[in-house]
Amino acid sequence: MPDIAIVPAPREFTVAEGHWMSEDPLADAVRSVVENLGETEYRIDVTEDGARLSAGSDDALRHAETTYEQLLEAAVPAEHGKVAVPVVRIADAPRFGWRGVMLDVARHFMPTDFVLKVIDVIALHRLNVLHLHLTDDQGWRVQIDAYPRLTEVGAWRPETMIGKMSHGQTDFTYDATPHGGFYTKDELREIVAYAADRGITVVPEIDLPGHMQAAIAAYPELGNFPDTQLGVRQIWGISDDVLNVNDATVEFVKTVLREVLDIFPSPYIHLGGDECPSVQWREADEAQKRQAELGLTDAGQLQGWFTEQVAAVLAEEGRRLVGWDEMVETDCPQDAVIMAWRSAQRGEVAAKAGHEVVMAPCESVYFDYYQGDPATEPLAIGGNITLEKVYDFEVIPAALSDQEKALIVGTQCQIWTEYMEGPEQVGYMLLPRLSAFAERAWGSPKTSYDEFLTRLRPHLTRIERIGINYRPLD
Repeated sequence: MPDIAIVPAPREFTVAEGHWMSEDPLADAVRSVVENLGETEYRIDVTEDGARLSAGSDDALRHAETTYEQLLEAAVPAEHGKVAVPVVRIADAPRFGWRGVMLDVARHFMPTDFVLKVIDVIALHRLNVLHLHLTDDQGWRVQIDAYPRLTEVGAWRPETMIGKMSHGQTDFTYDATPHGGFYTKDELREIVAYAADRGITVVPEIDLPGHMQAAIAAYPELGNFPDTQLGVRQIWGISDDVLNVNDATVEFVKTVLREVLDIFPSPYIHLGGDECPSVQWREADEAQKRQAELGLTDAGQLQGWFTEQVAAVLAEEGRRLVGWDEMVETDCPQDAVIMAWRSAQRGEVAAKAGHEVVMAPCESVYFDYYQGDPATEPLAIGGNITLEKVYDFEVIPAALSDQEKALIVGTQCQIWTEYMEGPEQVGYMLLPRLSAFAERAWGSPKTSYDEFLTRLRPHLTRIERIGINYRPLD
C-alpha cells in the first residue's frame, strides 16, 4: 500500500485486486448521507464498477471526500483517456470529537488570508477545531464596538524584545519596530464562515483575568492601580498586571463577551484562566475589600469568583466555558471543559474531578518547542518535540479508569507565537508535526514511524498546494 498516501490513515483500510476505470473519478463517484452509519462514520467503496462515498452526516461526508481525493492521487493513467483507481474499502470514523489546533494571534498578529490557509490545512487533516487565542498582554486582536480603544491602543506595541527571554531577565534589547493589527468583525465572520464550510468550529479565546495588560493599557480603570498608565507589553513572560475585581470590570468583560458571542456561533468559548498572578490583588485596597466581602481566605480565590461572574454570559446564551487547566484549582463550574496544558497529569486531575478534558500537554503537542538541534533551528521558547515524538503521543492517560477515560473528549496542538513573527515561521513550526498529531487525534492505527514517513513524504505536496510553509523532512 505504499503508493496510497492517506494522512491521517483511516481506521480500517483494505486494498483488493483490480481497478475501476473512469475518465473523471472525482465527478463519477456516488455520494450519499445514509441512516445506517453513525453521525461521524463514513465508508468509501471502490469496486471495478464504480466508487461510492457514504456517510452518517454532511460533516462525515466531507471527511470521506478529503480521504477520497487523497486516494485518487494513487490512480494511474489508462487507455482511452481514463485513469485506473485502486479497488479499496475504507470504513472510518474519528476517535475524538475535539481535534483542534490553537493559533496564537495575540503575540504576533497573523493576516486573515494566512488564517484561512491554516483552516485549509486543518481540513486537509480531518481536524475540526481552530482555537484562536485573540487577546493577551502583547496585543488585543478583536474589534469590540463598545470599547474602541481595545484595538486603537491595545492592538499595537511600539517595539518588541529581541532574542530569547530568560527567567529573571530584567534588561532587554528592542527592535524599534511597531507591531500590531486586529481583525474586524467582518474579517472574523469571514473566518468563521470559511471554517464552517469545511466542517470546522472556530473557538475564540478571551484570556482572563490575567494576560490582560493590553486591555489595561487601553482602559487603565480595568487595572488594580488605575493611576498607573501601562503600555502594551513589549516583552514575553507573565505580567503581574491583571484585571481588578470591581463590578464595573465584571460588566466590561460581560459586554466584551456578548460582542464576541455575536461573532462566533461556537458552542464553546475559551476564557483562558491560566497564569494569573494574584500579587496585585493582595496589594490593592479594592481587591482586598472584595476578598473580605466574599469571605475568601486567599486573594488567589478571587480568580474563581471573577470567572464565575463573567461566565454567566455564556450560560445565558447556551455556550460552554473552556479554560486552561489552572481553572480546576479555582473552583470553576463543573461543566467547564478543561484544556490540560501543563502536563498530561493535569488532564488526569481534571478528569478525576469530573470535567470533560481536551488533552493539550506541553511536553507532547506544544509546537512552539524546538523540533531539532537548537543550534540549527530557528529561535524557540525551549523544549524539544520531534516529529517522531508527536507521532508517539498517547492522547489518553493510561492511569484513568474507563469512566474517566470517557471524559477525554479530544486533543489539541498549540502554536504560541512569541518567537514567530509571521506566516513563514508559523508554517515551519506547525508542519509537518501537525500531520503526525492528526494521526493521534483521528485514531489512526499505530504503525511504525517509518511507515508513517512513507505516507508523509507525498503528503507534503498537498501542503505545498495550499501555499503554507513547512519544515523539510531531510
